[in-house]
Amino acid sequence: MTGTARPAEEQQLAWFHGLPAGQARELLLACCAAGRWAGRLAAARPYPDLTALLRESDEAVAGLSERELAAALAGHPRIGERVPAAAGSRSAGWSRQEQSGVAAADDPTRHALADLSAAYEQRFGHIYLVCATGRSAAELLALLRARLGHDDATEWRVVRSELQQINRIRLRKLLAGAG
Repeated sequence: MTGTARPAEEQQLAWFHGLPAGQARELLLACCAAGRWAGRLAAARPYPDLTALLRESDEAVAGLSERELAAALAGHPRIGERVPAAAGSRSAGWSRQEQSGVAAADDPTRHALADLSAAYEQRFGHIYLVCATGRSAAELLALLRARLGHDDATEWRVVRSELQQINRIRLRKLLAGAG
C-alpha cells in the first residue's frame, strides 16, 4: 500500500480489497443496510488507508436520500429491543454489543426508553437511531428526550451523523475480523 496505513491496517485493507465485489457489498450491508452506501464503498476500493475508507463512508451517508436512510434504519433494532442471541448475523451481534449499556438498565429506564421510542417513531416515522456504543441507558434516554424536540430537518441531520458514527465503528469491526 502506498498510503499511511499501519501494518495491521494494511493487512485488513488488503483482505477487504481482495474480496469479490459482491462479497464485499454483502459484508458492507451488515454494517449498513443502505444498498447505495454499500455499493459505493465496494466500488471505490482500493483505499490507501482506513481514514480514506471512513471518509468515503461519511460522504456516502451524507448523500443518501431520506428513503435510503430509512432503508439503513431498517437494519437496526430499536434501542432496548433485545436482539436474540440466536440471531447470529454480524449485524445482530454488533447491535447487542452497541446496546450493552441498555442491558444493565433498571425497569423504569427500559420502560421509559420503550415509551419514548414509540413516541419518536410516531413523530418522525422511523426508529430512534443513536450511536449507543459506550453510552448508558440514562444517556440514551436523555438524548431521546432532547431529540423529540427537533424539527424534521434537524432530526434527519442528526440521524445522518449518528449513522456515520455507527458505520465507522462497524467498518473498524468488520476489518478487525478480516479473513
